[in-house]
Amino acid sequence: MTRRVAIVGVGYSDFRPATPDVAFHEMMFEAAVKAYEDAGVNPRKDIDSFIACSEDYWEGFSIFDEFVPDQLGAVLKPVCTISADGMYGVINAYLQIRTGAFDIVAVEAHSKASDIVNMWHVMAFAFDPIINRPLKMHPYVIAGLEMMKFLKDSGNTEEHCAMVVAKNKKNAMKTPYASYGSIISPEDVLTSETLFHPLKKLDASEFVDGAVVIVLAAEEVARKLTDTPIWIKGVGWCTDTPWLEFRDWSRAVYAEMAAEMAYKMARIHEPAKQIDFAEIDDKFSYKELQHMEALRLCRKGEAGLLVEEGVTERDGDLPVNPSGGFLGVGNPLEAGGLVKILEAVLQLRGEAGKRQVPKAEVAVTQIWRGVPTTSGAVVVLGRE
Repeated sequence: MTRRVAIVGVGYSDFRPATPDVAFHEMMFEAAVKAYEDAGVNPRKDIDSFIACSEDYWEGFSIFDEFVPDQLGAVLKPVCTISADGMYGVINAYLQIRTGAFDIVAVEAHSKASDIVNMWHVMAFAFDPIINRPLKMHPYVIAGLEMMKFLKDSGNTEEHCAMVVAKNKKNAMKTPYASYGSIISPEDVLTSETLFHPLKKLDASEFVDGAVVIVLAAEEVARKLTDTPIWIKGVGWCTDTPWLEFRDWSRAVYAEMAAEMAYKMARIHEPAKQIDFAEIDDKFSYKELQHMEALRLCRKGEAGLLVEEGVTERDGDLPVNPSGGFLGVGNPLEAGGLVKILEAVLQLRGEAGKRQVPKAEVAVTQIWRGVPTTSGAVVVLGRE
């Protein structure tokens, strides 16, 4: 069955670097209530399926999906848990609706990063347990090595990466859910503490707590619920090799292949001309440049030049991360992809306030699972 699918509701909790006064249950509930109100639906009566994106390692609980139904209004309803980023959850919801078995699906993802005592030890569990994990290296060593290789092969520079940080933190100043907005110069980035050469402290996003819920619906239902449905035009996902020893360190192959899949579905032949703005993964500054090239928003080696020329500014010809990206909003773990989609929906509806991108009709959103993985997803959204 061929059914168009739209996003009809979005909601999010307060995003903060630390939330000792709020439990994850409360964040999930707050985001869900807002999303259901936005969509005009009653979860107990109208929503057919619920998807929660959570990873037991982050949560500190085994079988975390036991905590999902009560907060989402999903008791005695189908609940699917995906141990991956929220963008994968949106793709799963899209596919569920396309089957014809469900008309309305809700997707939730959240971060309670401030509760994690030692983030780096948890991240280290993603390394190969025989070859890499015994080295006991900090996970960001991988980011430093990849940044070095990408800059060397692409011709982009550390200065270009610093410009990305300055741009995104400035954009975040106008984003109500951003925690790390500020006015800094590229020089501030270049002179910040070196983590793992050439990666500087300000090149890396900081973690943040928060929750997001997205409601999707089939076309016939979506048109009854809202006058501004945001259509999912294309989806794609890819996982490259998990082996550090065999991956391409200069390219985001996972993003290239996921984008190819999504663009084909969305009939996007010239992304740089057909896409109005992009919300892409920038957990590290160089990743924004690498992902721009992987998504064919520019030619290989030209991402830094576009940043330098102001093309990727909010008022530029191709805005990239008008929300401020993860460098400005913060890295919300598995909620990252939903934050990207949230911003794209608000922009396409014309509801982004002071950060509104003019004439926003088509957006590309993209996520990367983070070091040391090579997993990612892409969703193309449009007003029609």
